[in-house]
Amino acid sequence: MKLAFLAGQNSIHTVRWVNAMVEKVSELHLLTMHQPKDPIDQRVKIHQLPYKAPHGYFFNLKHLKKILTNLQPDLLHVHYASGYGTLGRLTGYHPLILSVWGSDVYDFPATSFLHRTLVAANLRQADWVCSTSEVMAKQTLSICPELPNLSITPFGIDIDKFSPRSTLRDKNYLTVGTVKRLTSKYGIDILLKAFAHARTMAINYHPEIANQLRLMIVGDGSQKKELESLAKQLQIQNITNFVGAVPHEQVPHYLNQMDIYVAASRLDSESFGVAVLEASACGLPVVVSNAGGLPEVVADGVTGYIAPKENVQATAKAILQLIQNDRDRILMGLAGRKLVCDRYVWQNNVELMQQIYQKLLSKTKNISLN
Repeated sequence: MKLAFLAGQNSIHTVRWVNAMVEKVSELHLLTMHQPKDPIDQRVKIHQLPYKAPHGYFFNLKHLKKILTNLQPDLLHVHYASGYGTLGRLTGYHPLILSVWGSDVYDFPATSFLHRTLVAANLRQADWVCSTSEVMAKQTLSICPELPNLSITPFGIDIDKFSPRSTLRDKNYLTVGTVKRLTSKYGIDILLKAFAHARTMAINYHPEIANQLRLMIVGDGSQKKELESLAKQLQIQNITNFVGAVPHEQVPHYLNQMDIYVAASRLDSESFGVAVLEASACGLPVVVSNAGGLPEVVADGVTGYIAPKENVQATAKAILQLIQNDRDRILMGLAGRKLVCDRYVWQNNVELMQQIYQKLLSKTKNISLN
């Protein structure tokens, strides 16, 4: 099979898909207008489109059509329903698979009637649509109810790479942490406030534990200075480590330095909790908000706790519960690891996507024969 991806190579999601699929197909091409951030397998043939986003989603049409005419891939797999989805639709190429990611079916269509109409047109053009979560599949259908083929294809975890490594954890500290971009969507401010509140409560009842508490924030983004300032206001700057952005391959190293993982996202476009599953795979108990697809990847009270969105008090209470109970942390971490191994193994998800490719090719072949 000759497979072409139309997607941003600056996303780890794209990188993981192409690096996995290059093992499954005879030839794989990545058509992109973005620059790489993570290593891509040398067997992937990269075609750099000349115009950058956002204008490139329209101006690259002529160049993309020429590439597709020359390549004649068996399938064109487009990732992201708004920008690249528009460019993919305009090519008129078939068979076409469209993977939705989150903000493309939540935030972008909510901007205006025109934006919603654009995404709906992109979805209708696809021969098959893939969503990483049930909740996002429902959102996608609310935009385009008439989709003939819609599958759930979780973005799973490499359980060998993301696994518990207790030797990385400093037993002198109790570290609460997260791995997220520092933007409003991901509620890092909520985490800071909840951590500070949980620490205050711990000082009153468990001062020996409170003295061990540390907060680790891995990631970078537009809110960095604002969040650093908030940490100072909350008087936790001396026990808060803003690590900055790290390559995805280094994420397990930082997760394994944590004792508790928190994802306090405030928007439903947090459509699938990949980072939460990575933490669970490393044996960490998790605290998440009930935003988007996050509740789908947490068994409440078993692998962690689910708190209401933007609720500092509830988030702090969940953190405190884990801070003061070693046994809960251990048992929830073990249960989280089992959940990932049972449902979200990356290789199984790759094989599921491969099966969809085969179904679509078979269906397209039958249509052409008829």
